[in-house]
Amino acid sequence: VQLVESGGGLVQAGGSLRLSCAASGSIFSIYGMRWYRQAPGKQRDVVAGISSGGSTNYADSVKGRFIISRDNAKNTGYLQMDNLKPEDAAVYYCNAGISSAQAPTRPIQYWGQGTQVTVSS
Repeated sequence: VQLVESGGGLVQAGGSLRLSCAASGSIFSIYGMRWYRQAPGKQRDVVAGISSGGSTNYADSVKGRFIISRDNAKNTGYLQMDNLKPEDAAVYYCNAGISSAQAPTRPIQYWGQGTQVTVSS
């Protein structure tokens, strides 16, 4: 199983980006999906999460600006980021619990390689 993020880049403050996280491989079911971010010299923090049923939660710092979603048919998660601020700049990582047919109720946590988001002021 692989998670591949895309959609990062350079944007001016106030701009928008949409990150994608595509899962591939031997997938039976995708449980919760989360987006994390890590700025240089800082710990990796959760930004947003979405359950298999679509329930969402957000870090206070991004509420009202970011929207997490998922397309179960495409095994893909998204993070729409609007009104970006310089403090949003970081490497963004996708995380998901994914089970296989051999163990359908035992999800394993997978991470993507990260995608860089840079916000200029």
